[in-house]
Amino acid sequence: MAGIHQKAILSAMNRAFFLSCLAFGTLNFLGLAIGGMATGPGVASDWYASLEKAPWTPPGWVFGAAWTLVMLGFTVFIARWWAEVKPQGKSASVMRLFALAWVLNVAWNPLFFGAHEAGWALLEILTLFAVILALARQGWSQAGVARWGILPYLIWLCVATSLNGFVVWANP
Repeated sequence: MAGIHQKAILSAMNRAFFLSCLAFGTLNFLGLAIGGMATGPGVASDWYASLEKAPWTPPGWVFGAAWTLVMLGFTVFIARWWAEVKPQGKSASVMRLFALAWVLNVAWNPLFFGAHEAGWALLEILTLFAVILALARQGWSQAGVARWGILPYLIWLCVATSLNGFVVWANP
């Protein structure tokens, strides 16, 4: 009888994790879509084309591939962490940090590409990095093996911050 009960609990946990992945994944990719729309002409714009960019700036397609990988990993990380803390009644802090990270992630494109405010965008992405780092630190022990899903986000933010910083430094 205990085996049946354990299987039912595991099945419910897997279903909850799947639904959490679906919800967080939808929100994450919606954020990317909104940020993409806010980019406007983006890399094809005269403003961006005229900027001196870092020698390590990857080709344009890398950004889409990187953000897809980042959001897939982040979705698994945040969904697993959420699944672990929700039964304990500790999900509010996860949601606050997630919401802040989401807003900051979406806000970078309009700042950089829309308003042409590379300096403000740099400050914003540094804030996003701090929030993602806080998410990683707080969720690391509770996300199980899914903890590794946040590493692509941290790595990509290092790259993106360096690219943004170079634009600020090289284009006074």
